[in-house]
Amino acid sequence: MRHLKFAPSWLRFLIIFLLVMSILFRFFNLDGKVYSHDETYTSLRISGYTITEAKQELFNNRVIGKESFAKFQGANQEKSLNDIIMSLAREDSLHPPLYYIIARLWMEIFGNSVTAIRSLSAFISLLVFPCIYWLCRELFNVPLSVPGIAIALTAISPIHLVYAQEAQEYILWLISILLSSASLLRAMQLESQHQDRLTKERQRPDIFASWSIYAITLTISLYTFIWSGFIALAHGIYVAIAARFQVTETVRAYLLASLVSFLAFMPWITIVMGHFFKFLISGEKTTTQSSLMPIVPFLLMQISRIFFDINLSLENPLVYLITLIYLTLVGYSIYFLCRTSNYKVWSFIITLIVVPGLPLILANLSAGGIQAFTEPYLIPSYLGIQLAIAYLLATQLYNGSFSRRSIWHIIMTLLIICGLISSKVSSQAETWWNKGMNYGNPQVAQIINQSNSPLLISNILDNNYGNLFSLIYLLEPKVRFLLVSNQQIPKISNEFADVFLLNTSEQWHELIAKKYNFKTDIIYYDNYYFVWKLTKPGNSRRPNSVHNNKLPSSL
Repeated sequence: MRHLKFAPSWLRFLIIFLLVMSILFRFFNLDGKVYSHDETYTSLRISGYTITEAKQELFNNRVIGKESFAKFQGANQEKSLNDIIMSLAREDSLHPPLYYIIARLWMEIFGNSVTAIRSLSAFISLLVFPCIYWLCRELFNVPLSVPGIAIALTAISPIHLVYAQEAQEYILWLISILLSSASLLRAMQLESQHQDRLTKERQRPDIFASWSIYAITLTISLYTFIWSGFIALAHGIYVAIAARFQVTETVRAYLLASLVSFLAFMPWITIVMGHFFKFLISGEKTTTQSSLMPIVPFLLMQISRIFFDINLSLENPLVYLITLIYLTLVGYSIYFLCRTSNYKVWSFIITLIVVPGLPLILANLSAGGIQAFTEPYLIPSYLGIQLAIAYLLATQLYNGSFSRRSIWHIIMTLLIICGLISSKVSSQAETWWNKGMNYGNPQVAQIINQSNSPLLISNILDNNYGNLFSLIYLLEPKVRFLLVSNQQIPKISNEFADVFLLNTSEQWHELIAKKYNFKTDIIYYDNYYFVWKLTKPGNSRRPNSVHNNKLPSSL
């Protein structure tokens, strides 16, 4: 730690420049990307309606328009904040209500548009910079060198930009992780600074306030995302390591603050446990329409995406070269951190990387792969890696020979350039790897919108509900929908020039084609769903060409 120095003026100007660019990237093209399956569920929860209520009203075997979906996608007069909490408690208790309550209040002020709901995440993401500054000050005890580089790295990190433009709770979770971690380090530092009894008594109000702040921020984190339980576990392991596994006053204060937080979270824990035991008793099996990815390639890909991401897939040979470069840098940074820093510094970062991520990996080993929707669970690991890289750069930029320092200046410059390129590409794209099963929606919408009078038919099976809600944001008002709640053959009017089937079984669409004497052509397919076009006999127009969309990794 003695090798860390004050940041020079050039680093301060660089931080300001990158912060400005970061703000521009975060707020640019907010409504341009696909509004994903998961984001539509966010809007549904904000509306206060349940999935059951939405399905009962929409999948009614009648022709409806886009306007029928609107009340299930934002703030409305019929439902209140209490309905939001109740809908989550009944159907999705793994997502605590804090973010959804904040989002509801935000949308009541700014409206229900995609720009409005995503701008909430964009504004919240700006809090990352002061929070990571505070965390680095408490962890490394230096004015600006490590905190400044950490701010620079997070400002142009592609993975941070992804969640800064998502209508989900993950960027708020990152803020709560930073705040709870920084407040924990602050409380521990105050405990250790004053060992004599008289000074300790004088500082008791400050120490009590620090532990109180930790208890509050940990509670906020728990009510933001349930995976915060592993953040609390990582903090507990770190406190034990820092105390050398002895029951000190700091350990007792930590246990008391943690107990207060978990008692405050107990009402929601009770709901989660109730759903869990109900699931065990029912003997039901979870069914998700999500492809499994090999764990090792997935993790390696995500490590590189912390610093460089232009939406490449694993089929691209360039990915393996990029991944190897960043894996080497990350591996060396962790090695350097453990070799040169105090054990209280490196143990905090290592526990932040390993403890929240390890359960995710172990839970998916038996399944033979990892599901894409669990990727945000690695956010604490991303943060720990960035802290290790920031420490490495801050140390190497000012120590050693001129040639050695020049090499690390070049490395830092390349990291910044790669981050800026990634942010520019991502901010201008209409879809990205994190859109999951809705990655190909722009192509599907383009095909359907070309028709003069289109009718889209689908049923209630699998993930059709979320796919439809995601797709409607890209479809024109002329598109009509015929949604059925079973496999019964629907009544199709002759007024529609083109009929499309979304993600229906092959047997069902063949029965429809046979009854109405339609010819079926598959016009789009990917890993998640199929789109067929039903053509009337004698129709001279050629069907659209088949689109086989090869999705990037982490979908």
